Amino acid sequence: MAEGLHAAASDLPDRPDVSADTPQSDNPPAEGPRGPSVFSLQLAQLKPADPFQWLRLGWADFKRCPRIGLFYGMCFFAMGHALLAVFQSAPAYVLALSAGFLLMGPFLCLGLYDASRAMQTHSHRPSLRDSLLAWRPTQGTMGIFAGVLLILELIWGRASLVVFAVTFNTMPSTEKLLPQLLNPENIGFLISYTVVGAFFAGLIFVTSVISIPMIMDRKTDAVSAGLTSIRACLQNPGVMLLWGALITVLIGLSMLPAFLGLIVVGPVIGHATWHAYRHIVPQQAAGSA
Repeated sequence: MAEGLHAAASDLPDRPDVSADTPQSDNPPAEGPRGPSVFSLQLAQLKPADPFQWLRLGWADFKRCPRIGLFYGMCFFAMGHALLAVFQSAPAYVLALSAGFLLMGPFLCLGLYDASRAMQTHSHRPSLRDSLLAWRPTQGTMGIFAGVLLILELIWGRASLVVFAVTFNTMPSTEKLLPQLLNPENIGFLISYTVVGAFFAGLIFVTSVISIPMIMDRKTDAVSAGLTSIRACLQNPGVMLLWGALITVLIGLSMLPAFLGLIVVGPVIGHATWHAYRHIVPQQAAGSA
């Protein structure tokens, strides 16, 4: 019987060796459902004039929907007075609270991003109600990203307290705070305090400068948004440094007249940040990703 099976098998036509003879496709495997890598996203090359154009577009958006802008401006105004109250009662925590504002500010601007997107895409008419609910579609991702920034803020606050503790035996009184801080004997403290603040502020800025509008607009994950923001800063370091400096100077100047300038400057910067994101991550690339 075995000989019969062997004979029958020998009568069958030879079958090609698929693994050896079949040519392999030269095309790479198709990308998975997740789409292209965040590192393949083409970012715009920026010019020094671009940050000023973003501010002009932000001012135009503020004038087109002043009711929404003034609402968020009043929120920034209240945050400024909270900062002043902490300075008067616990000056060592001022830098930490400032870090908290750097954390809260971009998330508070979500409503301004939504209004600018509505005016830019004409998908719907901007409304205060829609702006207040702009966080809901991406609340999970926003929560993760907020957690990362919160960790940075806590480390910043701890570092600032360490600088105070190393320099002063006791906490300076608020009445004599500025004279003590500006005393030439405390020049080391001023340098250390400034370096620590600049490092953490820069780290938060680089990580979040376009991350939050990107998460809201493209529904991307927090890691991809953060990496894209870092890539944008590394690709255009001079322009992004200029953008950060403009934001710092404008906010600083707006705080001088009893924080009243924040009512307008805050919303304008929020609208301008949306246009910065739209410029850095071009619309056609955002749609194809």
